[in-house]
Amino acid sequence: MKTAICPGSFDPVTLGHIDIIRRASRLFDKVVVVVMRNSSKKNNSFTIEERVEFIRRCTSSFPNVEVDSYEGLLADYAKKHNAVAIVKGLRAVSDFEDEFRQALTNQKLNPDVETVFMTTTAENMFLSSSVVKQVCEFGGDISAFVPAEIRDDIIKRLVK
Repeated sequence: MKTAICPGSFDPVTLGHIDIIRRASRLFDKVVVVVMRNSSKKNNSFTIEERVEFIRRCTSSFPNVEVDSYEGLLADYAKKHNAVAIVKGLRAVSDFEDEFRQALTNQKLNPDVETVFMTTTAENMFLSSSVVKQVCEFGGDISAFVPAEIRDDIIKRLVK
C-alpha cells in the first residue's frame, strides 16, 4: 500500500487544500493529511484540534484519506507511517523556492520518501489561508474560498 502525506498548517483549510488532497487521493492508496505545528506562524486562528476536525469534515467523502496532527520533523512522521511520498501544492513560482528547500531537507533526513509537487488549479492560484482570514475579518464573502462544511465556523471565529 502506497501512503502519501499531505502536510500543512491549514489555518483554516481552503478549497485549494481540498483540491490537492482530492487529487492526491486518486494517486495513492492512502493519504494522511497532517496538521503540522508551524513555529513561524505564532498567531493561529484555530487550534490544531479544530483544524483536524475541519479537515475531517471536509474530506469525509474521501475513503482513503485520514487526518492526523504532529509536532516534530515531517521526515520522521513519514518514516513512522511508511509513507512513500510527501505531497505539496504549489500556487506560484514564489512557493517553489521554500518548498524545494524543504524537500531537499526531508530527502536528506529520510531518503525513502519522495516529495511530489502538485500545481494548483488556476482558480486557486491566489488562495491562501491568510487571504481567507483577511477577507473574512473585514466581512467579505468567503464562500468561494472555503468548503461549505466549515464556512460558518470560520465566520463565527473571525468576523469582529
